[in-house]
Amino acid sequence: MESTKKIIAAILGLSLICSSFILANAFKYRYKKQQTISVTGLAEYDFVSDLVVWDGSFNRQSFEMKEAYAMLKEDEKKVKSFLITKGIDEKEISFSSVYIRKDFRSQNDGNGNYSQYFNGYVLDESVIIESKNIQKVETISKDIAQLIDQGIELNSNAPRYYYSKLKDLKVELLAKAAADANIRASTIAKNSKSSLGGLLKSNMGIFQITGQNTDEDYSYGGAFNTSSINKTASITVKAEYQIK
Repeated sequence: MESTKKIIAAILGLSLICSSFILANAFKYRYKKQQTISVTGLAEYDFVSDLVVWDGSFNRQSFEMKEAYAMLKEDEKKVKSFLITKGIDEKEISFSSVYIRKDFRSQNDGNGNYSQYFNGYVLDESVIIESKNIQKVETISKDIAQLIDQGIELNSNAPRYYYSKLKDLKVELLAKAAADANIRASTIAKNSKSSLGGLLKSNMGIFQITGQNTDEDYSYGGAFNTSSINKTASITVKAEYQIK
C-alpha cells in the first residue's frame, strides 16, 4: 500500500516538473515573440516630366443639326492645320467624338410667367495633344487664341504633365524604401545592444507624386500631381523585425 502511495507521489511530482517546464518555455517563447522592432522606410526621387497632355474644346450652334455639324467639322480641319503648322506631329493630335445637346432660352412676360424656347442644336468637340515636346505644347496652349481670327473660339485647358517611366520608378523606390527600413531597424537593434532577426511582416505605403516647390500635401489615398513639370515621387514601407 505504501509502495503504491510512493508511485503516485512520484508521478505527481514528475507531472508538476513537466508542467513547470512547459509553462516556463511557453512564457519564454511568448516573451521572445514580443521582442520586435517596427519601422517605416522612406524613398524619394526628384524627376522631370517627359510627357505633356493638352486639350481644348470648341463648338458650333444652329437650328439645323446638319449645318452645325458641317461648321464644326470645318473648324476641326482648321484647328488641325493650325497645330501642324506650329510643329505638332499629326500622330500626336486626336479629336473626341461630337457631343450634341439642345439649347433653350427662357423668356419672362413681365407677369412672372416664364417660357422656354428652342434656341438650336449645340455641337461640342475636343482636341487633344499628347506629346513629349513639352515646350512646344506649352507655347501652343498660350497661342491658341490666334484661332479667333479664323472664327473659332477654342477654350484651352492647362497642360497636364506625366512621366512615361512611372511603373519602373515605383518598383525602384519600393526596393529603396525596403532597404531604408532595414537600415533603420538595424540601427535601433544595435543601439539597444541587440541584433536584428528575420523580417516578420512588411506592408507597402501609399505612392505619392507631388510638385516641387509647392505647398502640396500628401493625400491619404495618394497624391498624383499633374500640374507641375518638376515633381517628387515618394513611397513608404512599414516593416516589423524580430530582435535576437
